[in-house]
Amino acid sequence: MFDLRKMRVGIALLLAVGAWGCVTDDGAEERVEFAERTRDAANGGDVAHLEWLRANYAKSEHTVPMRDGVALHTIVYKPREITEPLPVMLFRTPYSVGPYGTGEYRNPLGPSAEFDRAGYIFVFQDVRGTFLSEGEFEVIRPLALKPKGPATTDESTDNHDTIEWILRNVEGHNGSVGQWGISYPGWQTVMGMVDAHPALAASSPQASPSDMFIGDDWHHNGAFRIMYAFSWLSRNARRRDAPTDARTGGFDYGTNSGYDFFLEAGAASNIDALYFHGDVPAWNDFMEHDTYDEYWQRQNALPHLRDIRHPILNVAGWFDTEDFYGPMSIYRTIEAENPGTENTLVAGPWLHGGWSRMLGDHLGCIEFTDQTSVTFQREMQFPFFEHHLRGAEGWDPPEAFVFETGSNVWRSHESWPPEGVEQVPLYLGENGTLSFAGAGRPGGSDSYTSDPNNPVRFSAEERTTLGHLWKVEDQRFASARPDVLVYETPPLNEDLTIAGPILADIFVSTTETDSDWVVKVIDVYPDDAPDSPFCDVPMGGYQMHMAGEIMRGRFRNSFENPEAMVPGEVTRIHIDLRDRYHTFRAGHRIMVHVQSSWFPAYDRNTQQYVDTYRATPDQYITAEQTVYRGADHPSRVTLGVVRD
Repeated sequence: MFDLRKMRVGIALLLAVGAWGCVTDDGAEERVEFAERTRDAANGGDVAHLEWLRANYAKSEHTVPMRDGVALHTIVYKPREITEPLPVMLFRTPYSVGPYGTGEYRNPLGPSAEFDRAGYIFVFQDVRGTFLSEGEFEVIRPLALKPKGPATTDESTDNHDTIEWILRNVEGHNGSVGQWGISYPGWQTVMGMVDAHPALAASSPQASPSDMFIGDDWHHNGAFRIMYAFSWLSRNARRRDAPTDARTGGFDYGTNSGYDFFLEAGAASNIDALYFHGDVPAWNDFMEHDTYDEYWQRQNALPHLRDIRHPILNVAGWFDTEDFYGPMSIYRTIEAENPGTENTLVAGPWLHGGWSRMLGDHLGCIEFTDQTSVTFQREMQFPFFEHHLRGAEGWDPPEAFVFETGSNVWRSHESWPPEGVEQVPLYLGENGTLSFAGAGRPGGSDSYTSDPNNPVRFSAEERTTLGHLWKVEDQRFASARPDVLVYETPPLNEDLTIAGPILADIFVSTTETDSDWVVKVIDVYPDDAPDSPFCDVPMGGYQMHMAGEIMRGRFRNSFENPEAMVPGEVTRIHIDLRDRYHTFRAGHRIMVHVQSSWFPAYDRNTQQYVDTYRATPDQYITAEQTVYRGADHPSRVTLGVVRD
C-alpha cells in the first residue's frame, strides 16, 4: 500500500540509478555499461529493487489509437494498491519501451528509483513507426504546418492524444502528467511541450536536440558528423516491413579503426552504395540537403517554443558530444519567448545522458569529487516533479543549477550566465603564445598544411563509434601534429573562472576555396600534477579538452547561402564554442588549438568549393592555411571571466 510518508523515508536507503532512456552511438555497448553499473550498485540493490517493483507494480500493455487511426504500443505500470490519486510520468521513445510481456519489468521505472518508491503511474510508449507501434518513422519528424486538420498528426498531436487516452483509461491518476526524456526521448518531450495538453503539468527535456544543422547530432555549423550519423542511422533508422519487438543489430565495421573505415569509404554519398543499399532513407535525405534549406529549418524546434506555461527543467552535460547546443538553446528560447514561466537550467560535468547513469565521481581521467548524477537526481529532478505533480514542498529553484568544473562545486545562480561576468579576449601571439594583453602587438601569422588525405584525428583512441570521452581527452596527441597550431599562456598565478559562451574570432586565409576551421580551448595541468586513480594516462602536463567547435568555411556568413572562400584573402571566422563553467586553477595553463580537420567525428572538407558529400578522390587536395594575429588581425578567444 502506497503510504507516501513511509515511502519517502525509504528513498534515503536507495542509490539513485537512472532509467536508460537514451541510446547513443554506442548502442548495445552503452546498454551493457549501464547494466553492469546498475547491477553492481549498492551491492545488488538494483536486483532487489526489481523484485520490489514486481511485488508492488502491475504492468499492462495497450494499443492506443491516435487521431488518424494509427495505434501506438503503450505500457502502463501502476501501483497494485492506490490509497490516493497518483501523478503520471510519461516517457515516449523510438528506442523501445521494452522489455515486452507482462512479466518483464523495466528497472527503475522512473527517471530514478526515488519515483518508484514514492508511487507514480508510469506510461511508456513506442513512438510512431518504431518497434511495436504502427505507422512510419521519420527521423526528427517536423511539426505539421498550421492550421492542422482533424486527422493531421505529428509528434505534438501524438503526445496530446496519448495524454488524453491516459486520463480517460488509466484509473487512479490525479490529473497531473509529467514528462521526461534524454536525447531523442528528450526531443519527444519538447514536442509534447508544443500545444501542450492541459494536464501536462511539468516537463524535463534532457539533452534534447533543437537544430540538426547548426549544433546537434548530424551537423555542427554545417560540418557533417559522419561517424555519429552512420552509427545512429544504421541502428535506428532502417526500413521495416511491420511492427516488431526486435532490435536492429549493430553494424560490423570489419575493423577497430573508424579512422580507416571512413577514410576508405570516401565521400559521404558513397555510404549508401557500400553499406545501406537504400535501407536507410534518412541517409540519402541528408545527402540531398547540404545547406540549411527548408528540410533542416522545418526540423528546428526553437521557433515553436512559444506559449509554454507549465514548468520546465532543462538538463545539459558540459561534455555531451551529441546534444549540448540543443538544451542550451531550448533553455534560452523558452526564457526569451515565455516570460513568467518557470524555466530552470541544470548543467553538470556529464557525457550524453550521464546524469542518469554516471554513478561515479569522474569522467575519463577527470575527477569531480561529487557524485554529480546522484546529486541531480535527488536534489533537483525528483523535487521538481514532486512539487509540480503533487504539491510537495521543498522546491524553490534558482534560475540555474550549474556545476563548476575545475573547482568541482555546484553553484546556484539567478541568471545564466551569472552576473559579474566580463568578456575578456585572449589573443593568439607569436611563437605560440597566448595573452590577455596581445591586441597591440606587432602583426604576424602562422601557417600549416592541411591534407584531407591525412586528417587530424578527433581522438587518440582506436574506435569505430564516436564515444563519449573525447570531450575531456588528453590533447597531447594533437599538439604534436604539424597541422595543428598551438598557443599557450604561462602558468596562471591565480584561479581563473569562466562562465557562459566561449567565442573564437580568428583571421585566416587559405590557398583554396573552402576549409574547415576548428578551435579548441584546453586546460593544461601542471607538470607535477598527481596521477588520476581512474586512468593510466600521466596527468603531469595533461591537456584536457575543455571546449571546441568547428565552422565549415563556406557557411561563415550564411548557413542558407554558402560562399566560396577567396584564395589568399584574409577572412574573419567567428565560432561559438558554446557555454562552459570552468575554473583554470593556479599553476595551470590555457591552451588554444587551431586546425582544419577533426576526423572522423566530422567528414573531411575537400578544401575546394564543390559538393563535399559527392566528392571524388581527386577533389581532396591540400591547402596552405594561415592564421593572422596582431593589431590589424586580432585573432582571439573571448572568455566570460567571473570577476565577482
